[in-house]
Amino acid sequence: MTASQTKQLKVVPQAGRIGAEIQGVQLSGNLETSILNEIKQALNEYKVVFFKGQNHLTDATQEAFATLLGEPYAHPTVPVKDHTNYIFELDSAVGAKANHWHTDVTFVPEVPKYSILRGVTIPEVGGDTIWANTNAAYEDLPDGLKKLADKLWGIHSNEFDYAQYKRSDIDVNEVTKKYRDVFESTVFKTRHPVVHVHAETGKKHLLLGGFAGRLEGYTTSESERLLSIFDSYVTRLENTVRWKWSEGDVVIWDNLATQHYAVADYGDRHRVVRRVTVGKDVPVNQENEVSQLIVKK
Repeated sequence: MTASQTKQLKVVPQAGRIGAEIQGVQLSGNLETSILNEIKQALNEYKVVFFKGQNHLTDATQEAFATLLGEPYAHPTVPVKDHTNYIFELDSAVGAKANHWHTDVTFVPEVPKYSILRGVTIPEVGGDTIWANTNAAYEDLPDGLKKLADKLWGIHSNEFDYAQYKRSDIDVNEVTKKYRDVFESTVFKTRHPVVHVHAETGKKHLLLGGFAGRLEGYTTSESERLLSIFDSYVTRLENTVRWKWSEGDVVIWDNLATQHYAVADYGDRHRVVRRVTVGKDVPVNQENEVSQLIVKK
């Protein structure tokens, strides 16, 4: 991968297999179509793109820019931030620390396409985010594991996401518990192919992460062992890129081409990021079989 240059825009790779910084762009709701298309092309190639120095953005202008990439996607259980139309706020003061590997909102069949995340309050040290390339992870699998993965179905639920907190409630404060209760106010379970074919690129990607609790047709213990093998390929350092946030940074990622992990290493220091999610796809495997909702209660 090498840096590429257009009239206004420069794409600078940040790691060997995933991630690029885009320079020379001021994001807005009035962005030129040609620049928007360059951003989309970079997303197809690099999976996640980073923009520094976007401090001019407000909640409203972040929303306006995000809608250029697709129709806003409402989170199934968590309300939007007050006085906004689409923003999902992750505020560490109210327990919102997504310190586990995941693809966003895979517990429903229609999985969001792009996430646009803005750094609002960033601790001086810590709070980085890491993204992983799930196509590279699939391609790294030995042939036997590829053939197995191609046939598997995973059961995803928002119950699985925070299971560790339920087992150790003594370590979780009341604010965090309230956030978890809201997150799980409606329980979803969805059947997804473990390997889906990306709608834009046609490449195969592993579709797993923190919401995938078990594999269809396997016991809990068997599922845990197999999932740990597949997950180990996703999270290999070779397949990842790590971003150190500054206030005003904006990151856009292809949700169905990646997993991500927000590193919760900043203690009691305050961290606030705001996300707008747009677009949606129902994952499809190589046999053209689609994801299905199993439970909503």
